Amino acid sequence: MTDFAFNYISAALPEIFLAVSILVLLMVGVFTPKEYAARSVAGLSVVTLAITFIFMLVEHQTFKIGFAFPYGTGPDGQPVGHFYIADWFAFYAKSLVLLASATAIVLAEDTLKKIKLHKFEFYVLVLIASLGMMLMTSAAHLITLYMGLELMSFSLYVLASFWRDNSKSSEAGLKYFVLGSLASGILLFGLSYIYGIVGDLSFAAIDSSIATIHQGGEHVLPLTVALVMVITAMAFKLSAVPFHMWTPDVYEGSPTPVTAFMSAGPKIAAFALLMRLLIEPFAALAADWTQVIIALSILTMAVGAYMAIVQQNLKRLLAYSSIGHVGFMLVGLVGGTIQGVHAVLMYLTIYGIMTMGAFGMLMLLRRKDVYLETIDDIAGLSEKAPAYAFMLLVLFFSIAGIPPLAGFFAKFYVFGAAVAAGYTWLAIVAVVLSVVSAFYVLRVIRAMYFDKGLNKPIDMNAPMPMRMAVVAAVLFVVGFIFFMQPIDAISYKAAESLFVSASL
Repeated sequence: MTDFAFNYISAALPEIFLAVSILVLLMVGVFTPKEYAARSVAGLSVVTLAITFIFMLVEHQTFKIGFAFPYGTGPDGQPVGHFYIADWFAFYAKSLVLLASATAIVLAEDTLKKIKLHKFEFYVLVLIASLGMMLMTSAAHLITLYMGLELMSFSLYVLASFWRDNSKSSEAGLKYFVLGSLASGILLFGLSYIYGIVGDLSFAAIDSSIATIHQGGEHVLPLTVALVMVITAMAFKLSAVPFHMWTPDVYEGSPTPVTAFMSAGPKIAAFALLMRLLIEPFAALAADWTQVIIALSILTMAVGAYMAIVQQNLKRLLAYSSIGHVGFMLVGLVGGTIQGVHAVLMYLTIYGIMTMGAFGMLMLLRRKDVYLETIDDIAGLSEKAPAYAFMLLVLFFSIAGIPPLAGFFAKFYVFGAAVAAGYTWLAIVAVVLSVVSAFYVLRVIRAMYFDKGLNKPIDMNAPMPMRMAVVAAVLFVVGFIFFMQPIDAISYKAAESLFVSASL
């Protein structure tokens, strides 16, 4: 085996290992006695994700800047074009994806048992979605991009409708599938349009061709149309307004462990893919896509803030909160700078952990196996379960961006990036909408601490791993300022590598 072929295998070793492990875990689930299958696969899935992360660490000790898979050779015999790229940006995004997936598995087991839905297929589907998300973050070719995106999407369609005996879950899966398929069709149309204009599928070749075409003033309008189609499809995946209509219904109807996973992992992967698309193949069209991103960010922040205020169901409230956070992250992308990408990566880190913690709290809150899913349900929670009320308060204050919690620093990073890029007015709009978004958080806090609720106890017998995962999220949110520096340094290195990879 040549060194070059060995590099291929080494660079993609995490994905190769995860793909093989999925096949093995399917066999384990099938041949293990039914009463032990789900629990065995759940434990092995967490181990699999941990080993995948170890392979990633080894990979990035080998490839200090990045390594790309070529798909052809030029006249001089040198490799040209890339299918897949292993850089620090992908490493950082994949690490967040693996963390979100492992946390979702830890949080899911007890809840799935309570609703009599504890099946090993759930964990396999989470791993398949994780594999798709990892491919998305390393995509350097339109085919790789689409394969990863669809692998993730089809797994999520099944997970959303996993509770087959529940009409809301079936409805959620159907809505997600129909609108997700529409987004995929729009994406394919945009990608095919780009191929028709450029004649290549590699990000590097597209970037070079678009720069040449743009300078010559030819085909600028068709390229802009294609770009808008691609951004529209990604906006569907991110729940950006006006392509957010599926999110509240899917979040409410899906089993809560699925909602927790969907709120973090796919958002991280989709944002990583969007940033790679905008910075690498579409860098020459920055003036065009910046205007689209600005419009999406303002609409998304506004709708997320105002619609969350009127929600009574906590899952729908968190859905609109998630939409609002997508708008804030889009603010960081304006300008397409290293500082902006760095800000978004920091925001994704904080958002992923605090939103998983919030959904974890919803899985902890129950009375005799009946989960508390509305604001009225948690009225008087501070009297019945003061520890749970305090943890939920911390997480919701962080979601609102109250200092000195982690959510405040997330917004501080993206607002600073917008100002540095010359969009001070956009940062001011974002600050105002951030204040508006604090209102729905205060509604939840008021219900817990000032309203009178049912005189019934809260079940406090959740498994230790589940409680530890939520406590870890709360500690991260509270103590973020103490370990902010190393996360900041790693995420900045990841942001720099994205711009370096554009020249590979």
